Amino acid sequence: MIPMTMIGKVRRMFHRQNKSVREIARLTSLSRNTISKYLNMDVQEEPKYQRRSQPTRLTPFHEVLVQALSVDARRPKKERRTAWMLFQEIKGGGYDGCYSRVTDFIRAWRQGEGKAALKSAFVPLRFELGEAFQFDWSEEGLVVGGIYRKLQVSHMKLCASRAFWLVAYPSQGHGCG
Repeated sequence: MIPMTMIGKVRRMFHRQNKSVREIARLTSLSRNTISKYLNMDVQEEPKYQRRSQPTRLTPFHEVLVQALSVDARRPKKERRTAWMLFQEIKGGGYDGCYSRVTDFIRAWRQGEGKAALKSAFVPLRFELGEAFQFDWSEEGLVVGGIYRKLQVSHMKLCASRAFWLVAYPSQGHGCG
């Protein structure tokens, strides 16, 4: 397969510089059949060759690895199995290939299906007005009448509108302070 740059060069020589197929073959070291083939075809994108997928030593273990990776994707990070652990598991099941093939498969799965599995786990939260709010206390220092006082501030934030309401109190208790 010749690169697109070479195809462009051959087509330019033929159509713009009016060189013959034989002369182009002599200049580029390509066969006349190859030059004729690329001159006669409509080249919009780089030609691709169809490859048959060959089963590898890892092919019988794809299901086991996908299942293990799917389960691990839902576990906390510290509980997930490493690529080495998965390699040892399938090696115990009869895999006699190399470790790098397993890591390549795992990396490809995480780039494709693994990302899709994690995205489907996200649940967006929506709230109606007045349905829910968040509440917390904080302690703030403030000078009131020339005297420094510690005040307890209640923070309330509405979940739907994200509006907030702050009120300062002398203490968090129910009585006066």
